[in-house]
Amino acid sequence: MRAGASVRERGERDLGSCVRVLAEVHEQDGYPVNWPEQPGAWLTPSSLIASWVAERDGRVVGHVGLSWSSAGDAAPGLWSARAGVGVDATAVVSRLFVAPAARGHGVGALLMARAVAEARERGVHPVLDVVASDTAAAALYERLGWQLLATVEQQWGPEQRVTVRCYAAAAA
Repeated sequence: MRAGASVRERGERDLGSCVRVLAEVHEQDGYPVNWPEQPGAWLTPSSLIASWVAERDGRVVGHVGLSWSSAGDAAPGLWSARAGVGVDATAVVSRLFVAPAARGHGVGALLMARAVAEARERGVHPVLDVVASDTAAAALYERLGWQLLATVEQQWGPEQRVTVRCYAAAAA
């Protein structure tokens, strides 16, 4: 681990810190694309399997979740069709963000490694969708060996069409 970063399971008391970091990320990078009305609830969807935070110097500086597939996720269907398995053989890495001041220290890679390890422990293949305009995130996934499955268009609302890149983790 570089720069003293550590990853641990997210606790209920971490939610406020996670929302603050998410607000910084949204302000700087526009992630998430649509700011949620209830950011704490957005970080804890009903499909959530587990979530983790990264800390540096005792402060939360990042977050990642692992969820079961939901209707809007494209990557699980693409991976399952390619692998010849059901969508339930996948888990979606989601809600990954790192505070702008903590970037460049391997925090994103640590969070991704923890989510991937959990998916593998559960016997499912990790996949994810990322907005195509988020080139920094796509570069991280590719550096970590994730494979691009496809680039697809998704309808996120009556007047919002978004291009999404779908990735799968490399085979174990």
